[in-house]
Amino acid sequence: MSTPPCPQCTLDDSHLQGTNYLCNTCGHEWPAEASQAEEIVRDANGNVLASGDSVVLIKDLKVKGSSTTLKVGTKLKNIRVVAGGDHAVEHGGYMLKQEFLRKA
Repeated sequence: MSTPPCPQCTLDDSHLQGTNYLCNTCGHEWPAEASQAEEIVRDANGNVLASGDSVVLIKDLKVKGSSTTLKVGTKLKNIRVVAGGDHAVEHGGYMLKQEFLRKA
């Protein structure tokens, strides 16, 4: 049986202990039933993204309804991962697709 990666440190070093998963690396503990329902969000390189991570834009993005453009190489700190939809990352009121981001 494969265990999910830790939502805090994103490493695949976890095991099932009772009704919770426990990360062997950082000690984070989370409910087993909640992890199966969660959607895993990955960046353009396949790294798992979690809320609080920092990411870098890999493409210029035009903001819909505005003349503003988010430039390639812009670092976004403390993102929020939102479940559902194809715009799974939120930062500063902007909803972003994870395929245009890479983990910093």
